[in-house]
Amino acid sequence: MEDRKKFSLGYYIFIFSLILFLETIFFSGTAVKEISYSKFRDLIRTNKIQSVIIEPDRIYGLEKSTHSAGKSKSDPADSREQSSFTPHQKHTPWYLDFGKLTGKHQQKLDRQFTVVPLKDPQLLPDLQHHGINYRGKIESHWLSHFISNWIIPLGLFFLLWSFIVRKMGKGSNFLSLGKSKAKIYEVESSQKVSFEDVAGVDEAVEEVKEVVSFLKEPNRYTRLGAKLPKGILLVGPPGTGKTLLARAVAGEAGVPFFSLSGSDFVEMFVGLGAARVRDLFKDAKTKAPCIIFIDELDAVGKNRSQGVYTGSNDERENTLNQLLTEMDGFDPQVGIIIMGATNRPEVLDPALLRPGRFDRQILVDRPDLTGRKEIFKVHTRDLSLNEDVNFHTLAAETPGFAGAEIANVCNEAALLASREGSNTVSVSHHNFQDAIERVIAGLEKKNRLINSHEREVVAYHESGHAIVGHLTPGADPVQKVSIIPRGIGALGYTLQTPLEDRFLMSRSELLGKIKGLLAGRAAEELVFGEVSTGASNDLEKVSDIVKNMLTVYGMSRHAPNLSLVEKNPNPFLGQGPMLQHRSEKLEEIIDEETQEIIKSCYKDAKEILLKENDKLVHMAHILLEKEKIDEKDILEILGPRAPEKEAKG
Repeated sequence: MEDRKKFSLGYYIFIFSLILFLETIFFSGTAVKEISYSKFRDLIRTNKIQSVIIEPDRIYGLEKSTHSAGKSKSDPADSREQSSFTPHQKHTPWYLDFGKLTGKHQQKLDRQFTVVPLKDPQLLPDLQHHGINYRGKIESHWLSHFISNWIIPLGLFFLLWSFIVRKMGKGSNFLSLGKSKAKIYEVESSQKVSFEDVAGVDEAVEEVKEVVSFLKEPNRYTRLGAKLPKGILLVGPPGTGKTLLARAVAGEAGVPFFSLSGSDFVEMFVGLGAARVRDLFKDAKTKAPCIIFIDELDAVGKNRSQGVYTGSNDERENTLNQLLTEMDGFDPQVGIIIMGATNRPEVLDPALLRPGRFDRQILVDRPDLTGRKEIFKVHTRDLSLNEDVNFHTLAAETPGFAGAEIANVCNEAALLASREGSNTVSVSHHNFQDAIERVIAGLEKKNRLINSHEREVVAYHESGHAIVGHLTPGADPVQKVSIIPRGIGALGYTLQTPLEDRFLMSRSELLGKIKGLLAGRAAEELVFGEVSTGASNDLEKVSDIVKNMLTVYGMSRHAPNLSLVEKNPNPFLGQGPMLQHRSEKLEEIIDEETQEIIKSCYKDAKEILLKENDKLVHMAHILLEKEKIDEKDILEILGPRAPEKEAKG
């Protein structure tokens, strides 16, 4: 349970008594000008007083206004003004006096006065003689003044303060700003995550099983004097299952799981981040043994030497210092394991990665073919599958997919199957393939209107890709060809997927990829005599491949075995290596060889299409008729693929 501070009734009684004391001492009584008794008698004699209130120790009066002086005594407006006369009371600086909005109210206040009474038996007869309205009691307005002085202003102040705090603190109570924002997942059978739910990262699972063993049987390690690492850092690309792996460790060990993000420590108020770190470890010690998981650790653990801080008190640095102190301060025998996750390990502070803190790093990488197959099995447990679903084929068609992307494919397949109608009782292999295409290429836009000429250009363009890709030795098999627009600006696509995971590629295989990418534009030039803008994305990919061949892989014939780039510090976010400064002569050599490679591959692609012109026309006509053809149709049109052995020859 969260330890919340409670206010007893005594606090409210004390505050209320203090307000009453201030009201009685400083803000009780009237606030009108005081005149002498002789002047008061002169005002009566000259008939300048309109109304008088007589008390034992005070006389309050209201002078006549110039406006009312010319009215008759029977004027009803004058009578109402006389009856409404009340001496002006003292009030706080924040008193809500709405009468001040009118100038008439201020004039009436200036006409009020008070005088200390003397023994004067002739006073009442004189008041009666001059027709002055007099009475002997003041109506009590204490409650209304108390509400206007204190209750309403303080209520408005607290409402405004609560609104500001909720906006800045995202709805949190002001008294709990320094509290930890960690979500605690207690061990429940319905929400328990185990290693069976984590697939595709077998090596990482083996590494963290030692943590589970320590939390279950600490004596097994402590009796030999061994100490488990205080911190375990999970690094890897986004979506590979780092958070899921941490929850699986907590589930297998049967201990509470504190989950929060590194950004939860960062606030606009100075000192809140450090306070939340202290509160987090305080809560963790009460629930030990347990696991603290900090996702996106780089948000709070960046290297303190990076950047120049203009302020003397950097909040993120203070939070990091507190985290380092807490990790040093707790006893490793207590059983608190800190697990962090990031895809930017290169920006973390060295003090955070030293032995005794996050001293063990575990790579959670993208799964291979076998891993993707197991992930498909995990995410389809709750789906009703058709007998034709082949997990091996699906894994082969999704190279480079992380666990989160495969989960998205499974969900999309189930949604697509449900759209087919009420007669659908299971998810078929066809639904999974459509889901993969949707994730890779985007949503089909069947309602986009394309004129007949552009549609024909797209058909020949995609047919060129398919023919050259199918007949080039070592190229990936062509799975599907479509001329249905997808995603943003894609009027068609040719889907090629490898049969197995590839980690090495030869120069001839890269040249084969370039030929396949240039084949679409080559087909347009052969059939229509000119090229279109449809090959812009193909040309971008060609330029990237050629650039990497010459500057990264050292495949240049004029400058062989030479790497001309700096190492990429972060391989997990898709950032390419940085180019080094090169001489003008070397730049000219690279530019000339780039043109040679592209020109040679484009020529080879045109020759293949000239040789297979009949198949090009035939495939284009079928695409115009069906809009989409699969691997079976491609094999019927083009025949068997080029043998693999020629790719190495």
